[in-house]
Amino acid sequence: MTNLLRLANFSLLILFPIAWFAPLMKSGLLPFLSLTENSIMSALQGIWQHDIYLALLMTFFAIFAPYIKVIGVGLIQYDLLSPRLMPTLSFIGKLAMADVFLIAIYIVLYTGISVAGVNGRVETAWGLYLFTGCVIASYTISFLSRKATDV
Repeated sequence: MTNLLRLANFSLLILFPIAWFAPLMKSGLLPFLSLTENSIMSALQGIWQHDIYLALLMTFFAIFAPYIKVIGVGLIQYDLLSPRLMPTLSFIGKLAMADVFLIAIYIVLYTGISVAGVNGRVETAWGLYLFTGCVIASYTISFLSRKATDV
């Protein structure tokens, strides 16, 4: 079980960056025009152009905090970090906005978009499922690793 948790956690170090660049959704304003693919990185790039402080904050919470948590859990799994730091890593995981970002995306997908009275079109893309899986896997691995260190 421990080796499986280690492998799963290590895979998140590869899958999270792929999910950040993967298309989460395709959106457009008119049904007959092509759809634009949107990813986490494209959203962060848009924010960087308008508000650097918000972009720094969101980059930390959406990218660095989840990655720090995954690395920390991996270090604990390989006995390179004290298991007493698991609550701190859980706190860092709570700071991570991955789950909040995911919920916001689902709300946008559910409600659709409307600009100047024109209804838009939003479709899910494969990256949304990958990102959702990474978030769920991260929480599950952290929970199971914490249980394993409590024993």
